[in-house]
Amino acid sequence: MSKTLLTAASLMLLLSACDEPLVAEDAKASAAAQSQSADETRPTVLLANRRVVSDPVPTAQTASDTAPAAPTTQSAGVGTAAVTRVTGGPSRPRALPDPPFLSTEVARFNEPWAMTFLPDGRLLVTEKNGKLRLLNVATKQMGEVTGVPAVAYGGQGGFGDVVLHPQFASNKYVYFSYAEAGSNGTRGAVVARAVLTLAASGNSGSLGAPDVVWRQAPKVSGEGHYSHRIAFDGANRLWITSGDRQKADPAQDLQSNLGKVLRLTDSGGVPADNPFVAQGGEAAKVWSLGHRNPLGIAFDAQGRLWTHEMGPAGGDELNLIERGSNYGWPIVSNGDNYDGSVIPDHPTRPEFNAPEDWWTPVIAPAGFILYSGDLFPYFRGHGFIGGLASQALIRIEFNGNQGGELKRYPMGKRIREVEQGPDGAIWVLEDGADARLLKLTPKPL
Repeated sequence: MSKTLLTAASLMLLLSACDEPLVAEDAKASAAAQSQSADETRPTVLLANRRVVSDPVPTAQTASDTAPAAPTTQSAGVGTAAVTRVTGGPSRPRALPDPPFLSTEVARFNEPWAMTFLPDGRLLVTEKNGKLRLLNVATKQMGEVTGVPAVAYGGQGGFGDVVLHPQFASNKYVYFSYAEAGSNGTRGAVVARAVLTLAASGNSGSLGAPDVVWRQAPKVSGEGHYSHRIAFDGANRLWITSGDRQKADPAQDLQSNLGKVLRLTDSGGVPADNPFVAQGGEAAKVWSLGHRNPLGIAFDAQGRLWTHEMGPAGGDELNLIERGSNYGWPIVSNGDNYDGSVIPDHPTRPEFNAPEDWWTPVIAPAGFILYSGDLFPYFRGHGFIGGLASQALIRIEFNGNQGGELKRYPMGKRIREVEQGPDGAIWVLEDGADARLLKLTPKPL
């Protein structure tokens, strides 16, 4: 369905409810106007509609009287209203509670951005102002890891993602991203790695000298759309999402790494089989292009790479990332510019890779997992996306190369990050000051 069905009244309501004038999102806006991006302050109005047309939020219910022998999830179709049931042998199907989890507060943080669990069960949490917290989730003892480089804090910038190397048990490498100041007021994202040393007693640690493995190029003005999410694949390749820094056009320029998904070796080198390696320079590191602000990245059990990204005024996207593919930004989008000017829809330019799912009004996605645990067996293989403007946890169903929203769980606060714990619990971080860390565990069936 074309986004043009969005009424003018709806668009005006969306614009007027933003925390700041949406013109700050325009690439031509001054750096001062970008202190807080409209991407992350977009309103919750009209969020019952996942697309432009009405699409009611589904509720769990019993599907039939015939039950298979193992737990299953049944859907009316990827991204559509769905039925979820849980069975355990010959008994009648039971509906999942709504929501299907209990939420327990564990700790609070100041502007948290990302988290990752250590092998011993403790949790590393980044805070935008440059702090790396170490939390013992069992005792709730909070400590700090020192040695974080200076970050360019402001707007959407600061301390970003944190991920362990797949061989952390032997090499102790922690990878992290942050905004770095450049000359003449410019800034850009950085991904670095450092050896983590944990104190023999207590709840603290330190990072060794950081080794920068990647930088956004070029550094530009403004404080938005760094993206800088990190993931590793099964071959220990390093994947990085690089936002367009609110400049739009560089997303189509292969000699700029803005608006791209990058694929590197774990030391920052260029794999010989990257799609644009023959072009050299920044192009050699690019796996896909035409992205706006990808704030979630995760691999499924089959090794497929999925990302989500924020659209402009509408058109948030869920994408399956394919080698050498162009996703069209800023030439096409299922959203429009904040000044009301129209961007052509994806179907008008079939040479660009269209999203597997998209949202208008927006959900403002942030954080992403593909669930693989045992605590919620009926969620296995499903994705979970944090919603900032939507103040929700978005459940995604996948079917091969397709994926889409299955269910939305209101959380009452902006959700910045989602992670799977060692025991299969789902952990979420709220956004902003005094933000809660919540542990989600199953409700009894």
